[in-house]
Amino acid sequence: MHQSSTERIVAALERWIATAPPGARLPSSRALAAAHGAGPVTVQRAMHALTERGLIESRPGVGTFVRRSAAPAPADYSWQTGALGPAQPGDPVLPHTQRAVAPGTIELHSGYPAPELLPAALVRAAAGRAARSRSALTRAPAAGLPELQDWFAAELGTDPASGATHAAREALIVPGSQAALSSVFRSLVGRGGALVIESPSYWGALLAAQQVGVRLVPLPVGAAGPDPAELDRALRESGARAFYAQPTFANPIGGQWGPERGRAVLDVLRTHGAFLIEDDWARDFGIAPPAPPLARADAEGRIVYIRSLTKSLSPAIRVGAVIARGPARERILAALLAETMYVSPLLQATALDVVTSAGWRTHLRSLPEKLRERRDALLDALASHAPSALPVAVPQGGLNIWLRLPDGAEAAAVVRDCEARGLALAAGEAWFPAEPPGPHLRLNFAGPEPERFADAAGILGAVLAAG
Repeated sequence: MHQSSTERIVAALERWIATAPPGARLPSSRALAAAHGAGPVTVQRAMHALTERGLIESRPGVGTFVRRSAAPAPADYSWQTGALGPAQPGDPVLPHTQRAVAPGTIELHSGYPAPELLPAALVRAAAGRAARSRSALTRAPAAGLPELQDWFAAELGTDPASGATHAAREALIVPGSQAALSSVFRSLVGRGGALVIESPSYWGALLAAQQVGVRLVPLPVGAAGPDPAELDRALRESGARAFYAQPTFANPIGGQWGPERGRAVLDVLRTHGAFLIEDDWARDFGIAPPAPPLARADAEGRIVYIRSLTKSLSPAIRVGAVIARGPARERILAALLAETMYVSPLLQATALDVVTSAGWRTHLRSLPEKLRERRDALLDALASHAPSALPVAVPQGGLNIWLRLPDGAEAAAVVRDCEARGLALAAGEAWFPAEPPGPHLRLNFAGPEPERFADAAGILGAVLAAG
């Protein structure tokens, strides 16, 4: 179609405007007429068309310029104030572990291992195979892929006393441990019910209980676990019928219960007719050999066992399992169905492919020494550059070092001042179900850039020294 002189000038100027900065001055009408071999009326029509499209603006006596984009007016969400009503006490707050940080920041705040500690090649290959399989186009059974159920059940091992094993059907596949915690707390405790929980404990468990409306009963713990006498008192006084704990490499302290402690805890729970919710989140991150799961020897369905592969394989593979027996299993399955329907078979197939491969065992054999090196490097750096920040214990597994700050320090202020200097940390308040007994920080020794641990400890030491 024939293009008029005006259209040709408009098209040419549009191309020029697209690359010019806002406020750039256009050539004069005389220069445009000469450049395009057009008369002044034609140029005037072209300029008028561009003005109507909002691309240029004329300033009498000055010239014509590329129009500056007007700043968009801020959205008005004030109507939501009335619709939402006042904030409720205990509304969830994003913890320090989940925040984004500026590029170049030393990251010790995250709850995940660095990519080089993950079986990256196995995950990528398995994901490719899963994408080409029928798992990419089908839904999974509500309780999970039978083969993956079987793997999780087999991982618990054989009860040394009875020789019994857990049946595959007792394993319910879940989309990560966070969903599992919500469903288990809702099923076993319920809104308004009491749940005894370690203090400090995993912040995600505290958040899940809060969202479900569970009343938390804090139980002080150290690296060796809870005092059975204190657990007995907490259950008796609260009437709670469940105890949430991480017996192996607890987050954040990193210790584990000895066999005698485990038996004593189970005796107390048996006396009160209560469940143990055993969160075995760090089984794959042992520096010292992990103790056998308490659920292995559970013949009476007292232990509801949770294990996730998300941190072990990849943050993108949110797959885990709840293993339970009896009516508790049915209640938990019903709660899971109401929340998630089923877990992506693509993710399940990927996880199953990885954990049943020979490479997975090779990866697990190499991991303890890598974790030990990072843990010791960070502990050494802290001892040299931030000696007033004391580790509560030398972690025997997991990903974290739990630090007690000097009396008078404010953990939130320390975090803020460290981040201003290029170091991201997590304040310890999020791990306590009640008021913290003192200021704490959680540092992830399995995060990225271990070569910067000395710099990180130096920043922390300088902030603490500055008060």
